[in-house]
Amino acid sequence: MSAGRPPGFGLSFDPRALSDLLQAPGDIRDLALAQLQDVVSADLFGSKLTGDLSGYRKLAFDSRRAWRIVYALRPAPATSPHTSEIHVVAVRPRARNDVYDEVGRRLGLPRRPLSARTHAARSRSPQLETRPPVPKPGPARTLGLPAPRPTPSTAHSPVR
Repeated sequence: MSAGRPPGFGLSFDPRALSDLLQAPGDIRDLALAQLQDVVSADLFGSKLTGDLSGYRKLAFDSRRAWRIVYALRPAPATSPHTSEIHVVAVRPRARNDVYDEVGRRLGLPRRPLSARTHAARSRSPQLETRPPVPKPGPARTLGLPAPRPTPSTAHSPVR
């Protein structure tokens, strides 16, 4: 946050988002709070979400970009010194887009059926599944069968 400058927005949490934050690993929680401080001071804004979640924003805040903060900018309560506030809806890992599905559930949005393209994009490739190890070939074994012998009719047949 910029020194000497008051925050540009208020901050509020959905109670479940606060639980998300408290259950996150310590380093993730520290990174999330630092990013939220930058958002509240109007130094940083997340990317806009589209579709069912239009009007919300997301922040990828860890080095692996595996965690997301989903929030909305909304009018602050009348008792707040700010006119707008950042309302955090979720702080969760992005894995398989579950964070966005959870935000939809928290907002009471109906779950739409997946299109074939979305289903294909979210499904796991069968090539990624673990397979049992393939045995490596060992030394050649003899089965005790004698080698084939040339027959007299094919051994010295005249060439015509």
